Amino acid sequence: MQGKPVDPDELTHEHGEYLVKFSRKVLEYYFKTGDVIKPPQEIDPLLLRPGAVFVTIETYYDYDKRELRGCIGVTRPVKPLIEAVIESTLNSAFHDPRFHPMEEYELDQVTFEVSVLSDYEYLGDTPEERRRGVVIGRDGLIVERPPYAGLLLPSVPIDHLWDKTTFLSETCIKAGLWPDCWLDPKTKVYRFRARVWREKYPLGPIEYRDLREEYRAKLINAGVDPDLFEEAV
Repeated sequence: MQGKPVDPDELTHEHGEYLVKFSRKVLEYYFKTGDVIKPPQEIDPLLLRPGAVFVTIETYYDYDKRELRGCIGVTRPVKPLIEAVIESTLNSAFHDPRFHPMEEYELDQVTFEVSVLSDYEYLGDTPEERRRGVVIGRDGLIVERPPYAGLLLPSVPIDHLWDKTTFLSETCIKAGLWPDCWLDPKTKVYRFRARVWREKYPLGPIEYRDLREEYRAKLINAGVDPDLFEEAV
């Protein structure tokens, strides 16, 4: 493992496309051989640098209707990004405690999504700093109050159409804490950026998710003025 950690802004669409296709290949290889795939011999050196990543697997019903099937990641850049994708894919498929392990027949029914994460940034000690510091569609959140910790990806408030306050509260709940724990300076709150790519449909082409644009479109579809909504939160 060489070089500084990968920042998501360094990745091109070709990198994202490669990682999503490789994530699917990890499971195909495992079901076929029972072994863990090795990183490719010929690979862009960027993907050999340390990286943080989440792999999300969803059961596909139609483009706007997907059901979570597994989501686990490597939250810190402690291993090469390509190895983190292998580990996260297998853990999402077989070790997410919310679901039973995937079976091979499901491969044609699910889509793969890869989120590459930036380093964490502390959001300050006051509720005002924390609320002001969150940008929906750009940031994911981490709440820590040892021994509790929880993380939500930037795509989560888009999928659920949350405002900033709800996003902060739901991250507290994810950590196993009370919803307004983010108001307490003893609770540490961090943000991180991510870039996200996914299959449009099972085995289909790969798309980059412009989360800010998705958020705005969903607000408009729900009859909410996105500019007024964002000012209010």
